[in-house]
Amino acid sequence: MSYDETFHALTSLEPGIRDALLAGAGRRQYRRQETVVHAGDEGQTLFLVESGHAAVRMVTEYGDNTTFAVLGPGDNFGELALVDDERRRSASVIALESLSVRTLSRGHLESVLGDAGLHGLLVQVLTGQVQRLSGQLVEARFVPVRHRVARALVALCDQYDDGSSPVSLLVTQDDIAGLAGATRPTVNQVLRTLEESGAIALHRGRIDVVERAMLARRC
Repeated sequence: MSYDETFHALTSLEPGIRDALLAGAGRRQYRRQETVVHAGDEGQTLFLVESGHAAVRMVTEYGDNTTFAVLGPGDNFGELALVDDERRRSASVIALESLSVRTLSRGHLESVLGDAGLHGLLVQVLTGQVQRLSGQLVEARFVPVRHRVARALVALCDQYDDGSSPVSLLVTQDDIAGLAGATRPTVNQVLRTLEESGAIALHRGRIDVVERAMLARRC
C-alpha cells in the first residue's frame, strides 16, 4: 500500500489529487527527542507522519508539561496553524524515535485544492480531532484511572505493534499520565500494579507490554 493511501488526512481525496499533493510535498527526518515544532511558532505547514512516532505536548498553566496525543504512521499535525494566517502552533511535537514526515505547505495545498478544497480538508481533519478530544473528555470524567491507563497502553500497542513480543512502547510514565488524563503519582501506582501482575515491564523511557490480553481485560 502506498503512503498516500495511508495518510488519514488525505483519504477523502481523489487519488489524482492525493498524487498531486504528495508530488509537491517535502520530506523531513528527525532524531529521537528532537523537537519538530514548538508551541507558539508561526505555522503554515501540515505534517503527515510517514514513519516513527511523535508526542504532542503542551505546558499547563501550572507549568506542567503534559502529553495529550501520541502520533504514528498515517497521522497528521499542524492543521490548526492553517486555519488563519495569525494562528500559531498550539502545542509542541517531539519525536519519540527516528521520525519521517511529509510536509504540505499552505501555498501548495491552496494551489492544488483551491480555497474551497482546503477549507473542506480542514473541516474533515478538525472534525476528527474534535471527536477524539470529546472521547478523551468523557473518559477523563467517567472512566476510572486504572481503566484509562490500560486503554492508553492498548491503543499504543496498536500503533507500535510490529509482530514482536513484547511490544516496546517508547514512551515515559509522564506520557501515559497525560494520555490517561491523570496525575503522575496516580498513574505510577497503576503502572506498578500492572508490572507486578506481569502485564508490563517498566524501563527508563520505555514500557514493554508483555501480556497484551491481560491489559485488554483491564480496559
